[in-house]
Amino acid sequence: MKTQPGQLPQLLKKGLAPVYLVSGDEPLLVQECCDQIRAAARDAGYQDRLVYHADHQLDWNSVAEECNAMSLFAEKRRIEIHLPSGKLGDGRKVMEQVLQASPEDVVLLLISAKLDAAETKRKWYKELQGTGVHVPVWPIDPEKFAGWLQQRASSQGLQLTRGALMILAERLEGNLLAASQELDRLALLVGNNKTIDEETVEQAVQDSSRFSGFELVTELLSGKAAHAGKIIGVLQQEGENPLGLLSVLTRDLNLILEFQKTVQPGENPSAFLKKRGVFQPRRATAVRQAASRLNRAQLQQALYLCSLTDRAAKGFDDLGPWHHLRDLSVLLAAPAR
Repeated sequence: MKTQPGQLPQLLKKGLAPVYLVSGDEPLLVQECCDQIRAAARDAGYQDRLVYHADHQLDWNSVAEECNAMSLFAEKRRIEIHLPSGKLGDGRKVMEQVLQASPEDVVLLLISAKLDAAETKRKWYKELQGTGVHVPVWPIDPEKFAGWLQQRASSQGLQLTRGALMILAERLEGNLLAASQELDRLALLVGNNKTIDEETVEQAVQDSSRFSGFELVTELLSGKAAHAGKIIGVLQQEGENPLGLLSVLTRDLNLILEFQKTVQPGENPSAFLKKRGVFQPRRATAVRQAASRLNRAQLQQALYLCSLTDRAAKGFDDLGPWHHLRDLSVLLAAPAR
C-alpha cells in the first residue's frame, strides 16, 4: 500500500509492516519518515540494525542470507538498504524472494531517492505493495512552503509574525533542511519568548554574519555597485561559497526578464510578484527597479557573467568567481543603453 508522510504516524500505531519503502528527493522529510519507522520498530523490540548501501560493490546474496537467517538469541532485527539511484538493479530477484516470504524477525526499510518510474512496474514493487508500505515523499510546492514553515514553527512552540514568515520563506527558498536548522537556531535565540518577528529574523542574520548572500543579490539588482563591492569583499574574506547566492541571483535575473515580458507599462506588478513568491518588500522593490532600469541585452549579459562565475567557483576558470561578481555589480549599476 501507499501512504503519505502525514499519515505515517497513525499507520505505525496500528502495527508494523514487514517492509517499508521511503522514497523521494527531499532529504529532511525522507529522514524524518525513516526515523518514525525506526522508532516504532525499536519500541516493538527490533533493536539490532544492519545497514547496506546498494552500490556496485554490494553483494545482494549476503543481503538475502541475512534476511533469511535466524537471528542469534531470537533477537529482532532492522535491515536498512539505501538506494541512492532510485533503482534496485541486481537486487530485484533477491527482493522478490524476500518479499514473497517475509521473515517474522526482520523489519526491512528501503530508503531511496525518487523511485525510478520503471521500478514501479517491476514484480518486486508489486510484491511490496501487497505486503508492505511505500511512503513517497514529494518536495513542498513553492506556494505551500510558507504554510509548511509556519506549521513547522508551531510544532516547536514558535509563533512567526507575517513579516518574519515572509522573510524566512524567501531566504530559505524551499530548502527544508536549512529551514529546520534556522528554526532551531531562532528557538535558541528567543528563549522563553516564543514569538518571532521580522526584527528578530533580521537580527539573527546580522548576528550570524556581517553580510549575507541575499543582501548582496538585493544590492546588485538595486544597482548599488559601491555597496555591492563592499559586500563582495567581506564575503570573499569570510570564505563564503558564491554558488548559493549565484543560484538566487540567476533566479531573480530570469524573473526580471519574465517581468519585462509579462507586465505591461502602467500595470500594477503586485499580482505578478506575489504569484511568483516575491513577498519581501526589499526584494520586490529591487526586482521592479531592475526591470525598469535594465534592458534585455544587459540582463542576458548578466546571466552570461553568472555562468562564468559558476565555472570559476568550480575551478574551470583562471579568474576567481569574485572577479566576475564585481563585473556583474558594474554591469547591473549601468543605465540602459
